[in-house]
Amino acid sequence: MNIAILGAGISGLSAAYRLVQLAPKATIRIFDRLNRYGGVLETLNRDGFQIEQSADNFITTIPCGVQLCKELGLGEQLVQTNPLVRRTYVVRRGRLYLLPDGFLMMAPTKLLPMAVTPILSPFGKLRAGLELFIPARKDDHDESMAHFVRRRLGREVFERLVEPLVSGVYAADMEKLSILATLPRFREMERNYGSLIWAMQKQLAANRAAHLAEQSGARYSMFVTLRNGLSSLCDALAAKLQPHTLQTGREVTKIWKTTEQQWALETKSSASQTTSATSHVKPEFFDAIILAVPIHESSRLLKDSAPELAEKLAKIKYEGTAIATFAFDSDQIKQPFHGMGFVVPKTEQSPILAGSFSSLKYEHRAPKGKFLIRIFAGGNRTPELAELPENLLIPLLLTEMRKILKITGEPLFTVTSHWSQTMPQYHVGHCELVQEIESLTNSEPTLALAGNAFHGVGIPNCIQSGFQAAEKLVSSLVEH
Repeated sequence: MNIAILGAGISGLSAAYRLVQLAPKATIRIFDRLNRYGGVLETLNRDGFQIEQSADNFITTIPCGVQLCKELGLGEQLVQTNPLVRRTYVVRRGRLYLLPDGFLMMAPTKLLPMAVTPILSPFGKLRAGLELFIPARKDDHDESMAHFVRRRLGREVFERLVEPLVSGVYAADMEKLSILATLPRFREMERNYGSLIWAMQKQLAANRAAHLAEQSGARYSMFVTLRNGLSSLCDALAAKLQPHTLQTGREVTKIWKTTEQQWALETKSSASQTTSATSHVKPEFFDAIILAVPIHESSRLLKDSAPELAEKLAKIKYEGTAIATFAFDSDQIKQPFHGMGFVVPKTEQSPILAGSFSSLKYEHRAPKGKFLIRIFAGGNRTPELAELPENLLIPLLLTEMRKILKITGEPLFTVTSHWSQTMPQYHVGHCELVQEIESLTNSEPTLALAGNAFHGVGIPNCIQSGFQAAEKLVSSLVEH
């Protein structure tokens, strides 16, 4: 087997790792236009600070992330979030307020904190309580996140709690974001229990019973990271590959199917300004191919060999974000914190989507007496900020941070990452679109797709997609 993987991010690396397990004699080549592997995952160490350039942890409720770390010998590196600060703040009129205790993304598990929170008006609280009596929707039709939350819990809960929480994850337009593609369990709660509040109460009781019944085994917080940074996960995956597998700094400019039913690839050096047509690069041939690049890139590459699939892929849109990391002395922060970060509702009209108190969340990320904060901007709300030059972005965000966090003086240093067109948008109808894409892909037994555009945007979702792509190709090649 001779297999090409386009994209050396976590999805592509996971696919290669799984291929090595399933077909150890296969020849694998991973192409990436960047001069490094890891994609958006990159850890920077500076002056005793550990800075993640994109994602800084991953969820444990999808087990393959933790399982892969253990397989790779990284189990001892897994670090849980600081249990003393597992709370989130919401900005309301420029001030920080704790998210009501027990409010999980979209619905409360506790009623008293919702009743006393200053984030909601008395009318907003009353409307949220009426959710117990709102008739349940029983059909399977998709709807937007905004429509679902307003329908169940009212406008205030949506605008002041759910919209900022979900925007911090998906950087999306809530009027278009699909409830079935992102948080389908809440629709299931409505269908099965008739009420989100009642369903959350039932689940909380069940979780307590399960916790009491559990006698042994390691338990992790909902999110974990790696002590040496998430780049160490990519390093460990790359170490499992044969020499010359990774072809970084090489951009694939064209792919097509040959008469012998192989895949032909034309590439060029990323440093080269010439096109593949003028540089006369000799094509390389492979029995199968995995596309683990952003979907708009896959769509372009498949335009000639699989036009219908390319057309479907092009329907998945992307947004970009910018992440600015600020280092301070701890005494520069005058606002006391007892949480991991904060989210900002759209109604605040702030350039900030969310902020993460990185060195409180994971204490190893800053030296003693220092404070590390990551600020997120851009997304669908303010897409222009994802591309804004650092010399304009940093003053804009710092001015806003001073209002919210009561910061004095200048940061010790700043680090900015721009991730253009990296966050797929799961619009209403996304599940049906993905089914059509997968049906078309299945008709091409030597082609597989991987990445965050289909079934989830988190690291475990990407790992899972890479594994599934590898398994499909090995099964197809063995059969043929």
